[in-house]
Amino acid sequence: MEVRNKESLVGSDTEPEADQTFIAFARVMSGVVKKGQKLYVLGPKHDPEVALKEETSGHQIDDSLSIKDLSSDIHITVATVTDVYLFMGRELELTDSVPAGNVLGIGGLEDHILKSGTVSSTVACPAFTDLYFDASPIVRVALEPKHAVDMKKLVQGLKLLNQADPCVQVMVQETGEHVIVTAGEVHLQRCVDDLKERYAKIELNVSEAIVPFRETIIIPPKVDMVNEVIQDTNVVIKTSRMKEFEDDDEVLKPGLIQTYTANKKCCVVIRAQPLPDDITKLLEDSMDLLKVLDHLNKTSDIVSLNLSIQEGIKDFKSKLSKIFDESGKFWRGAVDQIWAFGPRRVGPNLLLNRIPEYKRQTVWTCLDNESEGSGELWDLDNSFVSGFQIATLSGPLCEEPMRGVCFVIEKWEMMNDTEKSKDSIEKESHIQNESRSECSKTSVKDCDIDNIQKLTSKIDFGNKCNSENEASCDKIEDSVSRKKTETYGQFSGQLISCIKDGCRKAFQTQSQRLVVAMYKCNIQATAEVLGKLFAVLGKRNGRVIEDEMREGSQIFNIIAALPVVESFGFADDIRKKTSGLASPQLVFSHWEVVDIDPFWIPTTEEEYLHYGEKADSENRAHHYMNTVRKRKGLKLDKKIVEHAEKQRTLTKNK
Repeated sequence: MEVRNKESLVGSDTEPEADQTFIAFARVMSGVVKKGQKLYVLGPKHDPEVALKEETSGHQIDDSLSIKDLSSDIHITVATVTDVYLFMGRELELTDSVPAGNVLGIGGLEDHILKSGTVSSTVACPAFTDLYFDASPIVRVALEPKHAVDMKKLVQGLKLLNQADPCVQVMVQETGEHVIVTAGEVHLQRCVDDLKERYAKIELNVSEAIVPFRETIIIPPKVDMVNEVIQDTNVVIKTSRMKEFEDDDEVLKPGLIQTYTANKKCCVVIRAQPLPDDITKLLEDSMDLLKVLDHLNKTSDIVSLNLSIQEGIKDFKSKLSKIFDESGKFWRGAVDQIWAFGPRRVGPNLLLNRIPEYKRQTVWTCLDNESEGSGELWDLDNSFVSGFQIATLSGPLCEEPMRGVCFVIEKWEMMNDTEKSKDSIEKESHIQNESRSECSKTSVKDCDIDNIQKLTSKIDFGNKCNSENEASCDKIEDSVSRKKTETYGQFSGQLISCIKDGCRKAFQTQSQRLVVAMYKCNIQATAEVLGKLFAVLGKRNGRVIEDEMREGSQIFNIIAALPVVESFGFADDIRKKTSGLASPQLVFSHWEVVDIDPFWIPTTEEEYLHYGEKADSENRAHHYMNTVRKRKGLKLDKKIVEHAEKQRTLTKNK
């Protein structure tokens, strides 16, 4: 859709109805488009066979429907062509009809087409696919009006921007923020300017550009930071963060933890393992198919499953199975153990079920027609999935989504009441002995009144159980268990929290890494400025992938990879350093792991000699992580001087 001033369209003698209007930019594939003609606007899910059956049965399409009225069963609206234009350079020429093969502008479709669509004079026409853009939106900002009373204008302006720009994404986050996602720095600036000057026409407060990151784990490295071979690769290089878990009883070994619910009724063993790169890439490329798979598993609508979709799911499963079998012994048979995908049930992370005594449905239910499970474990199945989704949606490094991580549930044990009561009796006796020893050390005056009351209540409880019969003791234990249930909340909620914390802890005991979004940078430059060009790329942590000279000229074609977070101001910097002889073109390419531990500190003698005891050279991954944590208001591992004026380094002025 294109926006033009009405005065420039119909002439200055005619009074405009509005300041601006939308004109659809289209091409006639067949037939002739005429002014005043009624056309069908077909949605992306339009099925000609279904539409023809409804038409023969006497169903009439309501002419008053617009794009707002489209739903799961309505994919057709009727629009009237108000004007037909021919594009003549920067000008538009009114005409009555345009034949096939021409590019034209159509007026009257602003209430029927959002970004792109198919227009036809018959419902038998299949809908065209959406437009494909090589540049994926990756940079986002949050917007708010400078004056709160202009919020309605901002919302309306965002709707117009979303309709006018086919590449921008407009969304409202869970926090209520209005966010636009753009392809890059230049596209972002253009969208903000259009909002201020054309669509919303209000003053805006724009946040700093938000660049997404991902969190992952890797196989323990074989060389250290000074490129020396590690003799025992099974020994994980411990960082400052890993040392926190050395004395943790729940950590069985790196990547494997044993965790309990708050009431100690359930024990779960979780393993965190990095996914093979081919599996991660396949999951990312199959997002749309995973959405369909999740929808089918939720609705159980197997009858209406399209044959092409069914074949696509089978092909996807076979590819997964083949890559898993080629990846090693640990991954054999993993395709039939998949419990869930995450985050948001469609992400590049997996939850595997390797509990020996628990057989449940897999995610391939729509293909295998499996029956639902039953029993106590099945009733709590969704709690595992919910905890996994929460954990993968916000990782422990900087609350960014995880990527390429597999969590394996190896044990799920429900503890019976006898084991639980033994543990509680041992804990109560331990607390009683501690409180007695504390009160014996101090006088009665110094002993806390609350501790004395707790101690006497526990002693009375023990005497009461010894004196009364077993039935009364059982009643007291039941009341205590009910109080504990009220204290810890519903068991399903405890299990969700247990799985979430367990996945995060298993993730933290492995070698953690940040994953950054990367641009593919195409640059054309002469030989005189290549040195300056490479210097700018190196300064921004970019790397040259390919450089070759164009035949018959002195111009080099350079292809480089550049982190998105380092790309702001890159084009201006290139032009300044090369005196305008080089101009970059940036397109989002892939995700790449930053091969530096965010919590790395020197440990060996060689690392101390190379980096020093404090490792003053900047850790790029640590810098990225702290930048995101600061933006989100999370805790930073920094020392803050409370009273700067009281430092001893200050001297008196004489």
